Amino acid sequence: MFSIDETDLQILSLIKNDARVSMKRLAEKTFLSSTAVAARIEKLEKEGYIDGYYTRIRPQAFGLNIKAFIHLEVEPIQKADFYPFIRSCPNVVECNCVTGDYSMLLEVLFHSTTELDRFIGELQRFGKTKTQIVFSTPVEHRDVVLTDVEEKR
Repeated sequence: MFSIDETDLQILSLIKNDARVSMKRLAEKTFLSSTAVAARIEKLEKEGYIDGYYTRIRPQAFGLNIKAFIHLEVEPIQKADFYPFIRSCPNVVECNCVTGDYSMLLEVLFHSTTELDRFIGELQRFGKTKTQIVFSTPVEHRDVVLTDVEEKR
């Protein structure tokens, strides 16, 4: 990876907060030309600093009001079957291989506890589960902090 400077950090901070920000606006904020900003963004993408551009959709708008975290104990030999299965599950928002008593941590979204219960039943063919249903989320998912560049804006 190449080293990034304050201007790169400023660009990353600006597009992190609004991926739809125009090149013109980025150029104004960074005191560069639109062409120079575009070249920097292309380099940041190529070097892996930018992984993609996303739209955040509110699950509740689609009736997905049940959010839960499921700990799952999967034996290493089962991973070859588990990974394709879990990738095919649209209600799984994230699946992480973790340390501790359980080997997997899943974040899931469902319309009802009945659907969640059915899914847990399917998961149990891979191992023991422990589920936590979320009541509220005082801190939503947030991106990495890019030093004090964001504080200076």
